[in-house]
Amino acid sequence: MSGDGFHVHGPHDHEVEHAAHGGDNFSGKIAVTTAILATVGALFGYLAGDTQNNAAMFKNNAAIKKTEASNQWNYYQAKSNKQNLAELAISLPGVDVEKYKASVARYQKEKEEIKHEADKLDAESLEWDKKSEEVMHQHHQWAVAMTAEQIAISLAAITLLTRKTWLAYLAYGVATIGVILGALAWLHIGIVH
Repeated sequence: MSGDGFHVHGPHDHEVEHAAHGGDNFSGKIAVTTAILATVGALFGYLAGDTQNNAAMFKNNAAIKKTEASNQWNYYQAKSNKQNLAELAISLPGVDVEKYKASVARYQKEKEEIKHEADKLDAESLEWDKKSEEVMHQHHQWAVAMTAEQIAISLAAITLLTRKTWLAYLAYGVATIGVILGALAWLHIGIVH
């Protein structure tokens, strides 16, 4: 609306306004259906975004754990190098062999602890990756459900303009498919990948 009182709106808005002020039962039903579909679609959109954010966060956690594991493997390699040097020193003449044997044993023990920690971090990284993939599949399901609701809203708008009853049934059918996909996403039953 401008300052002159000039008002511009689209055909769908015009039909919704007439449905609200007139006795046109067909338009009224379609207008209410459109509002309900918009609400359901917005909810599905929120849930799609939420699951996508969770998938990204889980993937980030996997990368952090992978980096920590890599650091442990580097530490393991450094201890292996020290152990190798100590083993080499044992064969040199005039050295304290017992001192280097003790060093070799100590490095071996330290390496076992480091390896255990690195393996644990690798496993945690894989678990975060798995969670990310699971949530991403759920995201796709929410996104498809939301898209179905958006298509149903478009069909409802065309129904208002054309007044074709078969389009209304098509809109209801597509909306129902969207709701079913949303329910399956809610129950973590994936059919969309």
